[in-house]
Formats: sequence, structure tokens, C-alpha cells
Amino acid sequence: MDLENVLTDRLAPAFATVAGVPVDPVVRRSQRADFQSDAALALARRLGRPPRDIAAEVLERAELADVCSRAEVSGPGFLNLTVADQALAGLVAALAVDRRLGVPVAVEPETVVVDYSAPNVAKEMHVGHLRSTVIGDAAARLLEWLGHRVLRANHLGDWGTPFGMLIEHLADLGEAEAAQELSMGDLDTFYKAARAKFDADEAFAERSRLRVVALQGGDPVTLRLWRLLVEQSERYFMTVYDLLDVTLSERDFHGESSYNGLLGPVVEELDRLRLLRASDGAACVFPPGSVGRDGEPLPLIVRKSDGGYGYAATDLAAIRQRTGALGATRLLYVVGLPQRRHFEMVYAVAAQAGWLAPPARAEHVGFGSILGSDGRMLRSRAGGSVKLVGLLEEAISRATALARERNPELGEAEAAEVGRAVGIGAIKYADLSNDRNRDYVLDWERMLSLDGNTAPYLQYAYSRIGSIFRRAGVAARPDAAVSLAEPAERALAFELVGFGRVVGEVADNLEFHHLAGYLYRLAAAFSTFYERCPVLRADEPVRESRLVLCDLTARVLRQGLHLLGIRTPERM
Repeated sequence: MDLENVLTDRLAPAFATVAGVPVDPVVRRSQRADFQSDAALALARRLGRPPRDIAAEVLERAELADVCSRAEVSGPGFLNLTVADQALAGLVAALAVDRRLGVPVAVEPETVVVDYSAPNVAKEMHVGHLRSTVIGDAAARLLEWLGHRVLRANHLGDWGTPFGMLIEHLADLGEAEAAQELSMGDLDTFYKAARAKFDADEAFAERSRLRVVALQGGDPVTLRLWRLLVEQSERYFMTVYDLLDVTLSERDFHGESSYNGLLGPVVEELDRLRLLRASDGAACVFPPGSVGRDGEPLPLIVRKSDGGYGYAATDLAAIRQRTGALGATRLLYVVGLPQRRHFEMVYAVAAQAGWLAPPARAEHVGFGSILGSDGRMLRSRAGGSVKLVGLLEEAISRATALARERNPELGEAEAAEVGRAVGIGAIKYADLSNDRNRDYVLDWERMLSLDGNTAPYLQYAYSRIGSIFRRAGVAARPDAAVSLAEPAERALAFELVGFGRVVGEVADNLEFHHLAGYLYRLAAAFSTFYERCPVLRADEPVRESRLVLCDLTARVLRQGLHLLGIRTPERM
């Protein structure tokens, strides 16, 4: 249903005939016509012919009469293509009766593991967890909607030497008191108290080190205390996820501890494959192409010199289990950009070991940082990390106040519901509408604005369409004839039929700012249409056609925002 695909399919055979080899027509939107192809220019040198002559011959051979009202050669050899109103209206009409809005289900569904969020047990989630959680959840939602089997993996930090300190502090407090303190969600206070005792009390520090040994040795009492820490932390994490409105659940928690039994076999297999080398007492793999700043080969430490295992061993065990036992063919790791080198090396070693062989592949879905208004890492007034719950509650509070101010008729419950949808939506959209590979500045005034490329602008566009149907007291007839006589109708139609292409591209590159940008262009096109093309005051059959355009716009906005994890309130 996408026009670029339709035009590409019509031009490709003609270009292939003229060139003697397959040629990509390179069809894209143009300001001089609806679409333009410049493939003739690239062919000129290869064929030794003027590009205008090539373009003219392609036009003679291409079957465009039922798609284009005008097709002509322009400039040095561009093909300018103007889509026929009837063809465009036909595509819109087809979308109107398609519950998937022109987005097909994947022909070959994959099992995809999305590894995201990954907070640490006994530590509160801070603003640094926001991007991984929001981007990862959007990836899971999108790929699931396309028909893939998506396995969410929340890789909790629940193992290692700090847990000796935490368990010993829990034992000192007593289980009942510790459970009450942890259930209040004040994990930072608990962690800081344990750290302070560890640093100041050598006897406590020694008991903590012995706790680590007991934990790793499977001591039943120590394991029970450890599970209490994990369970209380997981309850807290779930309150954050519920507030953030993401799809992670309890069954998606996969702590580092869950891979303990797999670490030994990973090392044994790497050794059997003759990939392990000793380096300063540690067991390492030197992946090809990995060198440090000094030009020397860079090792991936699989087992440390003291016999312990690091992150690399856990990550390798996870890949081995995910591609083997789970049968996953696409592994997504939604982790900050500073970890790029680590994951490149892990993927390279997994490939050497045969655990990451085609069609299986792993992708580091990296992202930048969230900055404050001063352009530096976002910090609290006290200079510490901004707690994620505090950030979300502030967004909801600000949005609720704006909702009451803008629409005093909203009842208390509805204002709270709108405030949550708009506040959380604003936080998510501010993140997803920016190129994930770049840092961005958290700007409250901008992200909550009803003007510009923001979630509230898109949510308001959706609610405004709903008000049209509430005033009319009717629903659109999806099978009604569509006519596109006005320029604003055509412009809106072009945006609508582009939804499928954008979704397909984002499913591949996971650059959600392209989907956000598309939704903004759609909302802006609808705003122009709404201003210039009366809907309810139009005569039939124009009124019916415009109602179809309104309804289809609302459906695309709702679905697109849902893929980003953003709600669409009916009233604002």
C-alpha cells in the first residue's frame, strides 16, 4: 500500500531493461512533484548515454498510467512523478478497511530477545535507567505487533561481592525490620547504610566477605536473606514500571545469578575450542580486531585471576542460552553507548565459539545521556543521581496541573488520568523523538508544550479528532468512497499511506525518532486539513470522505503512539 513501493515496482523493470542489470529506481518524495527518481543520473556513466535519454526511455517502458497523472523528465535527468488523485484515494480507502493500517505481519517471524532496563537489586532506579527502559519497551512492543515472538529480559544485578555487605546489614537489622524498610522503596538508604558500615567497621567488613563466600557456596540461611533482598527490590521495580507504563513483568526478571550454573560450561567450551589464553593469571579470549589505544591486542576476561567470573562470562552465557535453548535469532541489548566496545568483543567471541552463527545476530541498541539545562549530566539539586520515581511524579504533577488549567470541566479522576497519560507520554516522547545515539536536554516547558514535536501535541490531535465524532454523533464508514479534491486532503493522504514504510524501517534500525517524526508530520498535516477543510459542515459525499480521513488519522496516531508506549486520552 506504500506509494514509494508501488512506484519502485513499476519503475524497476523499466530501468532493468534499459540498463541490462537490476537497478534501484531510488524513489523519494520531492518538492517539484510528489515523487522523484534520480537513478538515470547514476546510470549515465556506466551506459555512456546522456541521463535525460535514459530517463526518457525508462518513462516509455514503465507502466505508470494507472498510478501517475503526470510523469516527466526534468533537469539533467530526474524523473518527476505526480500521483493520480484516484490512485491515492484508492490506497487511502484500502487502509481505512485494514485493521493493521497497511502494516503486514512478518512473513518469517523470529524469536527476539530484548535485554533492557537492568536495574541493580537494593538500589533505587535513577534517571540513567530511563532510556534503556523506554527504548527497550518500544522495541518489544513494535516487534511483537509485527508478529515476532518477543522475549523480554530484565537482566538484574543481583549477584557479586556487594551482596555480602547487603546481606550482613540485613541480618544486623533483622528480617522483619529490613523487609519493612525495603518495602517502603527506600533502597538507597538501605544501601548507603550498609556501605557506611562496611567502610567504617572492619569487623562488619570481614563478616561481609565471609557472607560472599557463604552466598557463593549455597549456604541456606544466606540464600534466604539474599532472596528477601531480591524479592523486595523486584516489588519496588514493578511499582516503577507500572508508573512508567511499560510492559515488563515479574516473569521478565533474569538476574545475573540465573546464569551461575552456565559459567563453568562456557569456560570449558571456550577452552575446548582453544580460544582461551592465560593473561596475568586470568583466562581470556582475544577477539580478532580488538586492540587497545596502545595498539596491543585487547583481551576479553572470561575468568578472573582469583577464579571469579565477570560481566563478560555472564554475557557469553546469556548469548549461548538465548540462541541455543531459546532458539532466538535476534538479540537486542539496549544499553548505553559507553558499553559499545564491551559488546563488540562479547559478540565477536560468541561468533568465534559458534554460539552466534547466522541467522542469529546480536545488536547493541546504544543510546546517549540525558542532560540538564546546563548541558551536563542530569543531577539532583544535591548533586546526586535523579531518582526515576521523582522524575515521573514531577511529570505527572505538572501535566495534571496543565490539564486542570486548560480544561476546568474535567473531573478530579479524569484530570488525574489525563495528567498521567500526558506526563508519562511527555517523558517517553522526549526520549524517543531524539536520535537515541545522541544526548538530549530534559526541558520541562518544551516536552509538555501543546505546540511542536511533543507528545501532548500528538495526544491533543488525537483527542481533537474524537471531539469531531462526539459532536457529529456518528462514526465514520470505513467503506465510504474517498475523494481528494483539496491540497490539504492530498497532503494528509500522503502521510497516511506512509505509515507502513516507516514502521518497517524502524523495525530494522530501531531508531524510534523516525516513527516519532512521522507521527508529528501526520498530526501537522491533519491540523492543516482541519483548518482548511470543513468536516461536519461539508456536503455529502465530501463529508463522509473527510470523516474517513479523520478516523484513519486517529487510528494511525493511536497505533503509532501505542508502539512508543504512549497513551491517547479521549479528552484533554
